[in-house]
Amino acid sequence: MAQQNLVVCSKCGGVNRLPPGRDAGEAKCGKCGTRLFSGHPQDVDAEIFDRQIARSSVPVVVDVWAPWCGPCKMMAPAYEAAANELEPLVRLVKLNSDNEQAVAARLGIRSIPTMILFHGGREIARASGAMSASQIVRWVRDHLPTVAA
Repeated sequence: MAQQNLVVCSKCGGVNRLPPGRDAGEAKCGKCGTRLFSGHPQDVDAEIFDRQIARSSVPVVVDVWAPWCGPCKMMAPAYEAAANELEPLVRLVKLNSDNEQAVAARLGIRSIPTMILFHGGREIARASGAMSASQIVRWVRDHLPTVAA
């Protein structure tokens, strides 16, 4: 039996099963009807963040940021461009460290922006500091060879 992908909706947290061969780029959440991948990273709360890491079979990149952070604001368009290129093979989300201080502390965030790549519930890689879209894409692909262009 072929393995189904589990994709967590960044809007409502619903866990969606996508059969092999189904175009994930066109898939919608069975719970709220939102497109599962839009090329626009959603800002998630602690509950949806935890569900993304624990339940998704798709690798997840989280950008830990804050509204007052200049480098975070500078990187936001690059992160969105990277999401547009990497989704649906990788999920990109944002976590506001001011709103989700407990999660940021649990993750050991010492500086922002910090990107963390998760797969199979585990942290695979971490990078701090602003990056361009091409640097973000290259960083993800270097750590996930299955996502190569």
